[in-house]
Amino acid sequence: MLNPSLYFHTLRHLRPGQVSSRLLRRINGRPKDLSAPAHIAPRTLLTAAPWLGRPPQGIGEFTFLNLKKEFPSGSIDWRSPEMPKLWRYNLHYFDYLLDSGRPLEERCRLIDDWIVDNPVGAEDAWEPFPVSLRIVNWVKFFLGEGRGQAKPEWLKSLYEQALWLERNIEHHLLANHLFKNGKALVFSGVFFEGADPQRWLSTGARILQDQLVEQVLADGGHFERSPMYHAMILEDCLDLVNLCRGRKAPVARALAEQAEPISRKMVRFLNGVTHPDGEIALFNDAAFGIEAHPDELLAYFERLSGSAVYSPAGRSWSFPDTGYFVMAPRAGDRLIVDCGPVGPDYQPGHSHCDTLSFELSLGGRRVVVDSGCCQYEDGDIRKYNRGNAGHNTVTVDGDNQSEVWGAHRCARRAYPLYARLNERNDGTLNFEGAHDGYKRLKGKPVHHRSITWAGDTIDIEDRIEGRGAHEIESRLHIHPDLKVEASDSGVRVTDNGQPLMTVSSAGKGRVEIESGWYCPEFNLKHKCPVLSLKLKRASLPVRLAWLLRIHEE
Repeated sequence: MLNPSLYFHTLRHLRPGQVSSRLLRRINGRPKDLSAPAHIAPRTLLTAAPWLGRPPQGIGEFTFLNLKKEFPSGSIDWRSPEMPKLWRYNLHYFDYLLDSGRPLEERCRLIDDWIVDNPVGAEDAWEPFPVSLRIVNWVKFFLGEGRGQAKPEWLKSLYEQALWLERNIEHHLLANHLFKNGKALVFSGVFFEGADPQRWLSTGARILQDQLVEQVLADGGHFERSPMYHAMILEDCLDLVNLCRGRKAPVARALAEQAEPISRKMVRFLNGVTHPDGEIALFNDAAFGIEAHPDELLAYFERLSGSAVYSPAGRSWSFPDTGYFVMAPRAGDRLIVDCGPVGPDYQPGHSHCDTLSFELSLGGRRVVVDSGCCQYEDGDIRKYNRGNAGHNTVTVDGDNQSEVWGAHRCARRAYPLYARLNERNDGTLNFEGAHDGYKRLKGKPVHHRSITWAGDTIDIEDRIEGRGAHEIESRLHIHPDLKVEASDSGVRVTDNGQPLMTVSSAGKGRVEIESGWYCPEFNLKHKCPVLSLKLKRASLPVRLAWLLRIHEE
C-alpha cells in the first residue's frame, strides 16, 4: 500500500538533476545507434603497474556473493534469470579477467562469448554500472596479461561500450555509480586514441575532479559511510593514479595528482576502521569478500606511492566528518562507534539504522558485532540488517531511528546532534554522542549515548530525553562463535571456555538473552546471541546502562 509520507520524505532530498535525469531516461529510453569508426586505434606504448588481482574461480563455474552456478557445457547463460540481479551484475563485471589462475585462452573465450550473446542494450549487461566496471576490467586485462591478445571485434565492442556509457551517465543516482562512470570514461579515453576518446577523457576527468572533492571527506572517509564502499572508491583512486600518472594528456596527469594525496587520506581512514582481525567494520551495507581486502589495498598503495602506509597514532582517533570514532587502548582491542549521517541526503541507498551503534574486538577477536549485510533484495533479512533490530543501539517504541524502507530507500533519517571522543588525564577513553531520529515520535525522544573505557571496564550509558511513556530497548549482538550464559554476576561471554567478558545492567532493566542474525558476507546468515535490556513503559527522561567487565587472558 502506498505510504505518501515515506515517498515525500524520500523524494524531498533528491537533487533537481536527479529528478530531471530520471524523467529523461524514461522519455528517451536507451539509444542503440552506436557508430564506432572503421579504424579503432588503442594507444601504443601504454603501460601500468600490476593491478590488484581477483579471487580464483573454477573453470566452467562462477561464484559471486557466495552463490555458485555451474556451466558444464561451457556455454555461459549471461541472463541467468534464476540468480539475483546483483549476481548477474557480477557476471557482467568481468572481474574474473584479473584471475591469474584462470587459463588465458578461457578468459579470451569469455570475451568472445559475451560479445556474441549480449547485443547493445541487453538487460543487465548494458546497464551503466556493469558497463563501467566491465570497461575498466577489459582495459586492465588488455594492459596486463591480455596484452597483444585484443582482437578487432573486442576493440570495437569496448569502443561501443564507451560510446554507450557516455550517453547513459547515471546522473539520476550519483554517488558511487557516478564515480564508476567517470572512471570508466577516463580508462576508455586513455586507452584509445582519437576525437571520441579525447572527449571521454575530458568528461570522465571533469566528473571525477568534482566527485573526489565531494565524495572523499576531509577525514579521508567516503561520504556514503560504508567501510565496504570506502574500500571500493580507494581502489578506484589507486587505479587512477596507476593509469594516469605521467601521461602526456595534462588532464590525465592532473587527475593523478589530485587522486594521490586523497588516496593517502583514505588509507589512513581504512586503517582506522579495520579490526585487529584485519577485516573492515560492518556498518552501512558493508560485507566481507566483496571489495579487495584491506591488506591488498594497503600493499597496492605502498607499491604505487613508494612510501609506507600512514596509520592513525595513539590510543584513540576520530573521523568527525565521516562520523566514526575509535578506541584502541591496547593491542588487539578496538571499539568502533558510528555517529555520522546515514549518508549523503540525496543518496542514502546504503544507509542502516546504526547511529550510535558500535562494534567491539577484544584480544584480536570480534565480540560485539554488527549484523552486517546479507542481500540487497528486499525481504525480512534485509529489513533486519538495515533496521534497528540488527544494530547495537537503542530502539524507541519498536520503531527505526531512520525510516529505511524497500531495499535502498530512506525517508526521515537520524541526524547526529553532537559527537566527541576524548582521552582523560588518567587514560580513560570517553565517547559522547546523540541523534534526533526519534523526535518525529510523540514526546520528541532524543537518544544520548556515552561509552567510557577505563582499564578493564566499558560503561555504556544511554539517556533518552523527551516526554511521555515509551517502550525502550537496547541490544548487543555477540559473535556466533562465542558462547553466552547467565551467571550470578551477569551474562558471561566465553570463547572455547575462556572467559572474555561479563555483561550486566548498571541501571534499569535486566539482561535477557535472545537470538538474532550475523551476516558478515552476502548470502551467509548465522544465528547469534543477542543481549537485550528492555523497559516496557518508561517515563522519559530515562537511563539504561551496560557494564562490560573484560577478563584478562
